[in-house]
Amino acid sequence: MLNFILKRLGLAVLVALTVSAISFSLLFMAGDPAAALAGEQATDVDIEAIRRLYGFDRPMIVQYWEWLSRALQGDFGESYYFRLPVADLIMERLSITMTLGVCGISFALLTAVPLGVVAAIRPNSLIDRFALFLSVMGQAMPSFWFGLMMIVVFSIQLNWLPPSGTKTWVHFIMPTIVLGYYAMPAIMRLTRAGMLDVLGSDYIRTARAKGAGEGRVLFKHALRNAIIPVVSLAAVQMGFMLGGSIVVESIFALHGAGYLAWESIGRNDLPTVQALILVFSMFYIVFTFLSDVLNAWLDPRIRVA
Repeated sequence: MLNFILKRLGLAVLVALTVSAISFSLLFMAGDPAAALAGEQATDVDIEAIRRLYGFDRPMIVQYWEWLSRALQGDFGESYYFRLPVADLIMERLSITMTLGVCGISFALLTAVPLGVVAAIRPNSLIDRFALFLSVMGQAMPSFWFGLMMIVVFSIQLNWLPPSGTKTWVHFIMPTIVLGYYAMPAIMRLTRAGMLDVLGSDYIRTARAKGAGEGRVLFKHALRNAIIPVVSLAAVQMGFMLGGSIVVESIFALHGAGYLAWESIGRNDLPTVQALILVFSMFYIVFTFLSDVLNAWLDPRIRVA
């Protein structure tokens, strides 16, 4: 198991370095950063002065090394638009996005896993068809449309929930449902398929033949093995939720890190965009690594290896 974890850790480090190089290159892929900072009315002399001031005239590998060294210390530079340290901006907004992401993946798991288990126990039943209907709807319905419809129904017509803001936990109900519903179909289908496969295994029939209770068979033997791929998928979905929260935060006016990314892209605030891409990617890598470690603990074949 230790060898498995070390291999995964090495792979995570390589992926992180690759992502950092890509996020840094965005500064130059969008054009001349010195010209963007100087503005449309700037002269060539002004642009050259800004290029020397920010060090854009040095070799790219030198700039990348210095940027990476500062980023590892939590220094992502200063925002072009807000004129504040990028790290402070992200820390100020990240708590909202993390809260929304944790609530969204929790809602998805608490809804999709039980539905997938029941659908596998009773295939082709009414609950199985209901789960399939929710799965198809979750894939076909855009998040922005779903969010707007929830605002129209529950905020405007019924006046049950606030349409925006982050003052209380009630403000997170609709964003949580919208964000979590995006991850539900894949988790539900994978849980159902895994349970169907496991329930047809020989060791399940042996456990039943020995007189084990149905609850023990389902939750200790079947679900423990069927849940292993779901853990990996949940980690991937959590990474997608943090990066994809831009739409949900924009609809419900949640000024988190996702909304900050949308603002920064529109205002050509490249240092903030660079840092957000790196931060979101690091969360994705960490969640994936932790899911691999948890799978190694759950799966005896990995522990033996």
